[in-house]
Amino acid sequence: MSNLIDQDIAHIRRVVPLALNGDLAGPILPARYWRRRLFHLLDTGLVSKGQLSEIDSLLALLDEYDRSAAQPATASQQEATGRSGRSGRA
Repeated sequence: MSNLIDQDIAHIRRVVPLALNGDLAGPILPARYWRRRLFHLLDTGLVSKGQLSEIDSLLALLDEYDRSAAQPATASQQEATGRSGRSGRA
């Protein structure tokens, strides 16, 4: 079972960057999908310390992706709010 977990972790590590970068329409598979897969591995209760470290690293990568994806949306919302506020004062 440990070998299967290693293979799944290696697969996820390879494809996550490609899946999250996606194309112009956005990610091919969202971060929540990959999180669910990683948590499923944790739920087996058969994860070694090294595997736990790898899974934690991948979860941190997904967290960073979510933070960076949220920043442009927040900036554009603030910009839109600022524009509408200025146009009302002029």
